[in-house]
Amino acid sequence: MAQPDLEFLGVAPEDEELYRFLLRTGGAEPGELSGTPDDGPAGPAPDPGEACRRITGLGLAVEGTNGVLRPVPPAKAVERLVELRVKERREELEGAVGSTGIVDSLLAEREAGALSGAALAERGGAPIQHLEGLDEVRAAIDELTFFTRTESLTTYPRGTLSPQGIANSRAMDLRILRRGIRMRTLMGSGALDDPTTLAYLRELAAKGAEIRVSHQPLERVIICDRAAALTPIDPANTAKGAILTREAGLVAALVSLFERMWDTAQELPVGTDGPDAGDGLPTEIERKILKSLYAADKDESGARDLGISVRTYRKHVAALMQRLDATNRFQAALLARERGWL
Repeated sequence: MAQPDLEFLGVAPEDEELYRFLLRTGGAEPGELSGTPDDGPAGPAPDPGEACRRITGLGLAVEGTNGVLRPVPPAKAVERLVELRVKERREELEGAVGSTGIVDSLLAEREAGALSGAALAERGGAPIQHLEGLDEVRAAIDELTFFTRTESLTTYPRGTLSPQGIANSRAMDLRILRRGIRMRTLMGSGALDDPTTLAYLRELAAKGAEIRVSHQPLERVIICDRAAALTPIDPANTAKGAILTREAGLVAALVSLFERMWDTAQELPVGTDGPDAGDGLPTEIERKILKSLYAADKDESGARDLGISVRTYRKHVAALMQRLDATNRFQAALLARERGWL
């Protein structure tokens, strides 16, 4: 069976060979890379300095203060490569979106339809729409957030989010933050007593979201770009549907309501690593174990580094994988980082 390579992650064969050489030797000085050691790269490196710059830039190696080039642990190196490729692909797609003007084109289609009263009646595009059921509401939220460009305002009167609700919202929320859109989220006080909700809110806050908790009654509302707003048909039963409005006066009134609720709320409490952090956040030992998944090749070495038994180490790893819904340890480390645990 052929040996797998890193070319699919954008690593040139000569750079991978150099990285594998460093893994075998534990490190080398730049001068040692100019020749062809017995157990080293397949060919000489004509410019050792340039080779060092390439693999350090890729996150495959680090240069110590003594000039020795040392390899980054494999799991951490591969994670870095994945992040680089995802970032490159995202920037490529977002650049294509901007250069093609597809968003403006789609907006023009909707605005053209809005000029016709018949089209409005036929397609339900009136300034005020009634959305029946959760499916219609979710579809409207997806569309609103996709076209949001400057600001997203949201309230959660209950304050708690179910694991499924978080799973449904995560991609959309992170997309908003990644695009540099200002996100302000107002939570009911129930959030403070729910570890799962707190963990997710702190994950969003770490990525730039502004989050406050209110001890006063809140009204459920979602406002995008101060141009469109969603409110429930029945606040006591949000599953019935929602009202979507683009009527400027109504949206302005809802923005004013949000600002008043926001002003009376408190900042999201900073998390701790102590016993009061809650089951939704990792303890200090769990965080150390997650970090060790990058560096430790075997459970024995990971347990030894942390000063715990292998049995205890494996028990923690299994529990963390279950909480993160990860299929392997490398994925668990990636998901933990996504959630802001590392």
